[in-house]
Amino acid sequence: MEKIVDGSPETRSTDIVAENLARLNTLFPEAFAEGKVDFDVLRQLLGDAVDEREEKYGLNWYGKRRARQIALTPSTGTLRPCPEDSVDWDTTQNLMIEGDNLEVLKILQKSYAGKIKLIYIDPPYNTGKDFVYPDNYRDNVQNYLALTGQSDKDNRGGGG
Repeated sequence: MEKIVDGSPETRSTDIVAENLARLNTLFPEAFAEGKVDFDVLRQLLGDAVDEREEKYGLNWYGKRRARQIALTPSTGTLRPCPEDSVDWDTTQNLMIEGDNLEVLKILQKSYAGKIKLIYIDPPYNTGKDFVYPDNYRDNVQNYLALTGQSDKDNRGGGG
């Protein structure tokens, strides 16, 4: 096993922006000038597919642009195994990874693309003993039917 040194490609997650630019350059080389995208040329090449309306439907919030920039920044983090905190380390096909959701996903993307069946992300709240938000929403069918007017409190259907 080779030692990984600082600055080698293995120390960084995938550079999504560079990959996107390379793909775009392959499709539309004439839209590039001096290594940068000429959006006027790109708009011309895309024709009517470009939507230039000012108002659009969508989910927007303050900081969305910055969040997208952060998501596209390559990570230099490293995942380290903890066999002593794991169950059946030598035979399991499941891993628990603890860390910042975005950083971990960026690190996993390069080595595990197409190899992961499921990622369960536990929200970052409710850490330790400080349970700020309830996260157990289990209810029984009878109570649900009563709350939605489909039965009365004596469990007779057709209530409401």
